[in-house]
Amino acid sequence: AEVALAAMQAGAAIINDISGLADPAMASVAARTGAGLVLGHLRGEPATMQAQVSFADLLAEVARELGFSVERALRAGVPGDRILVDPGIGFGKTAEQSAALLAASHELTQQTGCPVLIGASRKAFLGAITGKPVGERMIGSVAAAVIAVERGASVVRVHDVAATAEALRVVAAVRAAERSTLRGTRDAG
Repeated sequence: AEVALAAMQAGAAIINDISGLADPAMASVAARTGAGLVLGHLRGEPATMQAQVSFADLLAEVARELGFSVERALRAGVPGDRILVDPGIGFGKTAEQSAALLAASHELTQQTGCPVLIGASRKAFLGAITGKPVGERMIGSVAAAVIAVERGASVVRVHDVAATAEALRVVAAVRAAERSTLRGTRDAG
């Protein structure tokens, strides 16, 4: 919370809390400063998070735990429209679990009541899928961002901004053309 407060005082606008408010003072800092707040999902600590990856029902458990974080933030006075949830791709999840959560962005939005942020760029799960080292994961990262947005993510956190933005512009243009063409066909019929 101290670091987040100093960052806000230095001009930051968003607090990215990968722990989902493990530090109880973090929500208060976000509320007092008017910060946007990204609530991440993480079990354990970053140094040990991959040691015991276990979920009985991945989506339900992640959504429920993110929901608890959202409730704590709201109780601390963070406005709901300033909260995003991040399912913690790669944070205590297997490659398969990370891929499943990316694909479940819409469901996570529905279950938590908050927009979803996906940070899949260059993550280890992409390396597991592609066999590529971290520096060669741009194509996989762009694909993951496109899928995340198509599946309902409101925000994607990326390294390769230009390539990702270009891909998302193409997707948006195709979707717009699809809607326009289909609407025109129905109107003409």
